[in-house]
Amino acid sequence: MMEKIDVGKKVLSANEAYALKNRALLAQRGKPCFNMISSPGSGKTTILVRTITDLAGSLRIGVIEGDIQTDIDAQRIQAAQAPAVQINTEGACHLSAAQVHRGLEELPLDRLDLVLIENVGNLVCPSAFELGEHGKIVVLSAPEGDDKPVKYPAIFAKSRVLLVNKIDLLGGAQVDFDLERVQADARRLNRDIAIFPVSAKTGAGMQAWYDWLTDQARAMR
Repeated sequence: MMEKIDVGKKVLSANEAYALKNRALLAQRGKPCFNMISSPGSGKTTILVRTITDLAGSLRIGVIEGDIQTDIDAQRIQAAQAPAVQINTEGACHLSAAQVHRGLEELPLDRLDLVLIENVGNLVCPSAFELGEHGKIVVLSAPEGDDKPVKYPAIFAKSRVLLVNKIDLLGGAQVDFDLERVQADARRLNRDIAIFPVSAKTGAGMQAWYDWLTDQARAMR
């Protein structure tokens, strides 16, 4: 009789082992960690740079940058005077918990209040892999359309926060986006999700996001 090996289950099991290690490390150090997930081009890096810059002096943030190739985003984070560890997945559509573990070991955790993970741009793959984080943050930008919670329900159901970015484009002829629809659809999937409409470009709405992050850091101290 041929033995059947479920490769998917083995991969998830190995990933979960590292996720538990990450969770234990973060708990030991008292550092909250959040996993930012979105489609490519939603503005995750721009949100991070603005957040780091605006909170400089009050919240020390370290970043683990996930990309298939290049270190362009990590360079932007470092230019904002925050420590960043670049992880290239070389084709994989998500970060693994083992990769994040290496990133956590490289970050100066003792000098940080908070760790943010910028996952590979994808709304599907990253939602299935726990990294040991304290929560997922999904980013949706207005130009992507308002149907994403319906099309990609898993990530919206699992996330603690929804950042609706590029709201400065709302009301223009080029962007057809119903913010109320997005909020209603997201809350049907996850009644506890915190929703922050923001513009990383203009700064609109960012203070509520900053307050939420600051509260998370204080809760772990």
